Amino acid sequence: MLSYRHAFHAGNHADVFKHHILVELLTYLNQKDKPYYYIDTHAGAGMYSLTEGYAAQNAEYESGIGKLWQRRDAPESLARYVDIVRSFNPDGVLRYYPGSPLIAQKLIRASDRLRLFELHPADGRLLRQNCGVFLDSKQTKIQTIDGFGGIKAVLPPASRRGLILIDPAYEAKSDYTNVVAVLREGMKRFATGVYAVWHPCLAKRETHLLTGTLRRLPFKNWLYATLTVQKPSMDGFGMHGSAMFIGNPPWTLAENLKETLLYLVRRLGKDESAAFTIEAL
Repeated sequence: MLSYRHAFHAGNHADVFKHHILVELLTYLNQKDKPYYYIDTHAGAGMYSLTEGYAAQNAEYESGIGKLWQRRDAPESLARYVDIVRSFNPDGVLRYYPGSPLIAQKLIRASDRLRLFELHPADGRLLRQNCGVFLDSKQTKIQTIDGFGGIKAVLPPASRRGLILIDPAYEAKSDYTNVVAVLREGMKRFATGVYAVWHPCLAKRETHLLTGTLRRLPFKNWLYATLTVQKPSMDGFGMHGSAMFIGNPPWTLAENLKETLLYLVRRLGKDESAAFTIEAL
């Protein structure tokens, strides 16, 4: 399906949750000299204007990054993420929000590689423009294809180190089953990779089935974190929070998230149902 545009939701609570964990994962990988691949199955446009176009219509960023933008009391690991967003707004006014590809570009080293997939042709063109990659470079390769299929060709990466972000729109029911299929295939091809799966928390059967299935995948180590910002709506529509499943997570991640997620509950929570959970195997 090609109707989904992430720009509508850029910088909202789910982006804050997802991208600050992404920064933690990349920062951890940077601790070793050996290069790695960052693989993004649903990369989007890479950068989003918050003052015009889709993002300005609903202004979801106001209840997300907008609430953290001016604060200086965030935990260290969360502050790293906020500082990256600030770097794209050097005049001190929040006008732009970076997606996962540009956040990754900020953190990877010269020896690391980016492999980005985006099926939507318009977002694919914007992704190339925003990443500054009009022709595939040695470091960054962008393909306008379905990341669920494209990922097979890049696993395992040549360096045998990698982070794979799987973040589809979940508009189609097939996204839920495709996520699990890609993880199972990825574990066969690249068992030692770090796999990060984001999904919305919705009052839908597919969401509940996915959460159970992810916990049963045969990773030796995994972490499952959720951030809820409000009570689910009575009609069952709308996202009340989001979740991240990480296969082969850094051993430091769970402890860091306890501090940052508590902070996000206090700053981004909309009612008494705001909360977080962390499970780890």
